[in-house]
Amino acid sequence: MKRKLPESHLHACQDDFALYERVLKQQKNDKDKIYSLHEPQVYCVAKGKGHKPYEYGSKASIVSTAKEGIILSAVSHYENIHDSKTLDEVIRKANEVRESKIEEAICDRGYRGKKMAEGAEIVLPKPALKKGNRYQQEKKRKKCRRRAAIEPLIGHLKSDFRLSRNFLKGSVGDAINLLMAACAWNLKKWMIKALGAFFCALEKAFLPIFTVSNPFWLAIRFFCSCFER
Repeated sequence: MKRKLPESHLHACQDDFALYERVLKQQKNDKDKIYSLHEPQVYCVAKGKGHKPYEYGSKASIVSTAKEGIILSAVSHYENIHDSKTLDEVIRKANEVRESKIEEAICDRGYRGKKMAEGAEIVLPKPALKKGNRYQQEKKRKKCRRRAAIEPLIGHLKSDFRLSRNFLKGSVGDAINLLMAACAWNLKKWMIKALGAFFCALEKAFLPIFTVSNPFWLAIRFFCSCFER
């Protein structure tokens, strides 16, 4: 095609030819390989799991609150960098939507090597020190256990909010898909909370009208109990 095409068409397709030549020349152990012709920015991410050792796409970092599980920031990374190098950007974006800055961030062991990020202390699960008392050990253990709640959050984003497979083009499409999934998650939590408050107010307002045997009354009671939990 490079021999047959006119000069005007060859100049327009120069980037495509460079991509094809790079694919033909790459070897098994090369770094920054091309895994997809239509999405050349995709890279290989080592998961370290037996059933799925590798995934192909782009990394995403998510910061959520400790109690409510509300997503504060979600950042898609264009390059395959170490997890510890992603903390500064994602915490900085989380601080932009908060009144006070994050003082402590609970992370998993994949973020080892980083102790501070944007003024926040990075806490990792590790064996307890001998000099620490029992109260401090239990307090840190509860925090690290609560950190595990972000794993099902990511699972719901993948399975229920279309984050597992992106149909948008390029790195910008990856960022848009992640942002929309995070917005849908927060909107769903807000709607559940608003409906729970509405039904609680409805229960108090029409308490003399309904009886315990009324199915509508029982449904409201069940929904309110679920909301309280």
